[in-house]
Amino acid sequence: MDRPAPVRKIEVLVVNVIAPAGLKRFPIARYSVVKDAKHPDVVMVRSQDLHAFDFGAGIKAVARAGAGTNNIPVAQLSKLGVPVFNAPGANANAVKELVLAGMLLAARNLPGALEFVRGLDPSAADLGKRVEDGKKAYAGIELPGHTLGVIGLGKIGSLIADTAIRLGMHVQGYDPDITVDAAWSLPSQVRRAISVDDLIKASHFVTLHVPLVDATRHLINAKNVEHFRAGAVLLNFSREGIVDDQAVLKALRSHRLRAYVTDFPSAALLREPGVIALPHLGASTQEAEDNCAIMVVDQVREYIENGNVRNAVNFPDTVMARESPFRVAIANSNVPNMLARISESMGGAGLNIHNMLNKSRGEMAYTLVDVDSAVPAPVVERLGAIDGVLAVRYLPAEG
Repeated sequence: MDRPAPVRKIEVLVVNVIAPAGLKRFPIARYSVVKDAKHPDVVMVRSQDLHAFDFGAGIKAVARAGAGTNNIPVAQLSKLGVPVFNAPGANANAVKELVLAGMLLAARNLPGALEFVRGLDPSAADLGKRVEDGKKAYAGIELPGHTLGVIGLGKIGSLIADTAIRLGMHVQGYDPDITVDAAWSLPSQVRRAISVDDLIKASHFVTLHVPLVDATRHLINAKNVEHFRAGAVLLNFSREGIVDDQAVLKALRSHRLRAYVTDFPSAALLREPGVIALPHLGASTQEAEDNCAIMVVDQVREYIENGNVRNAVNFPDTVMARESPFRVAIANSNVPNMLARISESMGGAGLNIHNMLNKSRGEMAYTLVDVDSAVPAPVVERLGAIDGVLAVRYLPAEG
């Protein structure tokens, strides 16, 4: 008696350390998680640069266990019809806490105070007097009553705004691209700034929480850095390129800025007075790493198994409950008449469309189609040959 051929496992290549809390959510009967593969179905990454990576013809999805995707060639993958998933908000609490720590480090002059104590002679007979005399140089300020400006009001920015308000601070925010969901989650006490300059002028502390794109590169620059209030504190736990280091250093040396707190050390910043640089600790907590891994693994599984898309940076969110065991997922360029050509190809093969969902995002469109009977391989091939179709997957339900 002939035995059925074994079902090929989905090969998941892990190119950075991904939290086991997430990876264990891949069922071992269907997925193979590996550290080396020539033709993986899925690539999971944290910070490694993948711009020169050879993804291979079989790549179906790329997942970043974090928020930013600057280390991934998103445009290249989009042309292949491959979604790039991330985990927005999964590390939000970790970043929020670090921003709060950064504010306190600057407000209370803690880095300098720590260095002062570290330099004391423990054998000195007058140690106590030296402590009392030296502490005068590190007197700081308290947060209540001061104004925090938040640029970028997504999940992280909203959490920071809420925390600052609870600490007795005044908060104003700026985000021209704020989503409806983000606006609903924003505390009502947050005042709206009409521009970056408007926010900078009114704030004692300014914190940045925007992605690095062309429009945000050097968002803080030689021109608007002059608008900071004397003694203000700038915090950057977003991305390195959002701040022009030379402009900030000039503002620090002129005492326009009291401190620059950043998670992105650079050669220009090291050992500069007023710079508090951390080694990219934003999401470096066990909880954040677990949350990011769990979130992206669940998204990848839902895409691989059912074609549903959640939190892809290059695909529209597309979620359709299965109403048939026979599903086709189609990634295509956002061009006219595509749905008609898809329907015509299926109808011509005698397939009855039970349900269909099409969503678009910029130049990318994505279509899910449930049909009432099995889809023959030649039909899948014909769908893939339609001009503008980037990728087609047939997803019959298991069992």
